[in-house]
Amino acid sequence: MPTAFQIPPSDIYITGELALRALKPGDATRETRALQELATRMLDHPEEVLPNFVALAMEITGGSSAGVSLYEDDPAPGIFRWRYLHGKLAPFENATTPRNFSPCGITLDENRPVLSRHPEIFYNWISDAKIVVPEVLLVPLYLGGAEPLGTLWIVSDREGHFDANDARIAGELATFVGTALRMLNTQKALKQALEEQEMLAKEMSHRVKNLFAVAEGMVRLSARSGETKEEMVKTLIGRFHALANAHGLVRRSFHTGADASRLLDLAVLMETIVRPHERVAPGAPSRFAISGPAIPCGEHALNGVALIFHELATNAAKYGALHSDGGQVDVRWAQEGEDLIFRWSEQGGPAITAPPQAIGFGGKLLNDTVTRQFGGSFEHAWEPQGLKAVVRLPMKNLAN
Repeated sequence: MPTAFQIPPSDIYITGELALRALKPGDATRETRALQELATRMLDHPEEVLPNFVALAMEITGGSSAGVSLYEDDPAPGIFRWRYLHGKLAPFENATTPRNFSPCGITLDENRPVLSRHPEIFYNWISDAKIVVPEVLLVPLYLGGAEPLGTLWIVSDREGHFDANDARIAGELATFVGTALRMLNTQKALKQALEEQEMLAKEMSHRVKNLFAVAEGMVRLSARSGETKEEMVKTLIGRFHALANAHGLVRRSFHTGADASRLLDLAVLMETIVRPHERVAPGAPSRFAISGPAIPCGEHALNGVALIFHELATNAAKYGALHSDGGQVDVRWAQEGEDLIFRWSEQGGPAITAPPQAIGFGGKLLNDTVTRQFGGSFEHAWEPQGLKAVVRLPMKNLAN
């Protein structure tokens, strides 16, 4: 195959002929109707904008085939993917072509309409597919700014078919569709932002309810362990400070502690999360057995891991092992292949006669964090004295 740096023969690209050819009779009313139809589709059926755009461009210019080549930057240096094809070339839907060795690439490089005659003479990937292209008109398609979405291309079965009016019409349609798609993207971004705000409101409500439930448990625990009012107050204040530190990890961007930079290792993270639930009496045994290798976490991953285990600890305090004085939790992790496996095991909690019948918001939040943020898995089972859970997180996603 020729390289991307070879210069095509001069008769392959004939854009200058557009200005020299006699103009075919135009139909301004037809063009206006086409734009109106696109606008209607954009409002009522936005997913049909690109397919209709291609069909209208082919119809108005009298082409035999048309399609959109959408740019993808992976694999480098990029490819074009053929989409929404109409006409004779429709069977090639989803075919890919090189970014730096194609008429589409030339079109984006020149950032203007391009006319090519028999490009299969030079581009052997076209001739290898047994495609004959007497003439193809291409126009750049931008979504906004300098980043290209791709190109619109229209093929004719005969040489000398396209003229300057065809290039103008195709360019106007491309500009309209680029604007329409930019509006749709803005609409999608706004919808996503509103959904995220709604989720945040639900999460905050869930957190507040959890804080009150855990605080109530801490008051009871501190009252039983403190021999005097002063000891109880001191113990309770210490627990609330520890709880605030643990809760702050879930929203890492709001953490303002001076030692935030050291909270990047899993062992430190776990100790911070469980500290509010520890026994404070001198010589009292720990309620937690924590073990695992030193694993650094990136800023984003730290939020997710903290959320997962803060949720598990909170649930244990509300319903499981940490709801009882003698309850204990075993937390350990180890690398297995390309994954980090966490095992959470409770014992000594209130007797659980039957597992919960439904997963609450907290359970859904935990599961979504594991599966969506990390691409991992979460397995759990309710046993008579508490929860046993296995969390699997890909190691590569802990560094971000």
